[in-house]
Amino acid sequence: MAEPKHSALRLLAFAGPSIPIAALGLPLAVYLPPFYAGPMGLGLATVGTIFMLARIWDVVIDPVLGYLSDRFPSRWGRRRHWLVIAVPLLMVSSWFIFVPTAPVSANYLLAGLFGLYLGFTMMLLAHMSWGAELDDDYHERSRIQGWREGLAVLGVPLVLMLPAIIEKVGGEHVETARVAVMGWYVIIALPLTVFFAVRFMGERKQRPQAHLPISEAVKVLATNRALRTLVIADLASGFSGSALGAMFIYESSYVWQVGTYASLLLLLYFFAGVAFIPLVLKISYRLGKHRTMIGAALFNVLFVPTLFLIPPGNIVVASIVLLFLGMNVGIPNVLYRSIMADVGDYDEVHTGQRRTGLFYALLTLTAKVGSAVSIGVTYWALSFIGFQPGGENAPEVLTHLNMLYVAVPFCCNLFVAYMMWGFPIGLKEQQELRKILDERVVEEVESIETIVR
Repeated sequence: MAEPKHSALRLLAFAGPSIPIAALGLPLAVYLPPFYAGPMGLGLATVGTIFMLARIWDVVIDPVLGYLSDRFPSRWGRRRHWLVIAVPLLMVSSWFIFVPTAPVSANYLLAGLFGLYLGFTMMLLAHMSWGAELDDDYHERSRIQGWREGLAVLGVPLVLMLPAIIEKVGGEHVETARVAVMGWYVIIALPLTVFFAVRFMGERKQRPQAHLPISEAVKVLATNRALRTLVIADLASGFSGSALGAMFIYESSYVWQVGTYASLLLLLYFFAGVAFIPLVLKISYRLGKHRTMIGAALFNVLFVPTLFLIPPGNIVVASIVLLFLGMNVGIPNVLYRSIMADVGDYDEVHTGQRRTGLFYALLTLTAKVGSAVSIGVTYWALSFIGFQPGGENAPEVLTHLNMLYVAVPFCCNLFVAYMMWGFPIGLKEQQELRKILDERVVEEVESIETIVR
């Protein structure tokens, strides 16, 4: 008999930490590098090197923390204690990074970022894995991940409002104030949201597992076709999203000529993503997750070229286009993470191991690699076409910028649709996997009862 569905209030409590988790991503990419290069006086070369080293550190610790999350449970379960451990680490690191006292050294920034990424990855992996283990039902997994991703998408515009307000008010030291206010937002939100999540959402008991060495686990994962397909598709989606983010200010300012409304357009974009997630979940219940992902990718392929139709200086048309594009912003994360739980079932059937943390570490790893590679490739391409940020650009240069802005998501989403077309796990296959796993549990219980007798 299926377990009762989780109430909306419990899912709200569970998904709450997604808000500060997501709120950390925007300043790390947009606000902190220029803040430390400029007002903090470290310079572009030093800051670029430090952020690159921090990103490499983040990639290295991802699979390690995923493995440890699977390997070391507590009396609370497998996941919740990792969230609690991450909170003080993130609070202290956020205070160091977002509220520094000038002058700062390169070692200060490097140590702060290392601590920040350690706590960030620890919390993110534990939260995603916890959500995947809350239910075995195919559709309920989508609902759980929909709540988590919905609040994550909501967290971005919430934190985006803060620097916009600071810039509107003006005054001295605007750069310092807008970074500090985002830091305090994260510091306050983290303990509150984690407390409610841990207090009001429990964990399901998981069977004890014998754990493979990391090297052997990686060899097993390499043979899992569904896993390979999913992480490659996630890599392409991450590349596309990061490229759009990296070029957004340039596109809105130079091509659309609505740079003064850039923050407003971003807010519309992300709020549309939040509003559209419930409808996407309903569609996935009918079509299946991987087919819905194919539809979302093809929607982007068809709709992204309409960016060419935005007239310069027309905020109304730009808003409408960004509103429609935003409807897809949260879909890949919701569906990929829900599908990964099904891939975990597939792996458990064939290996006898439950390695949800390791699997979700691979997803976050591909997203981070896609983001890092995307920014490098995008900025190299902008340099190649002769684009000058803050300077005069010839019409043909702006045409090339516009073409690049459309070509990247067009090609990436076409590739995603191709990759997911033959995905081997749908509703029927997942139900068969769960039946096998449930039968194993019954057999183990009967075996124990026989021994006791």
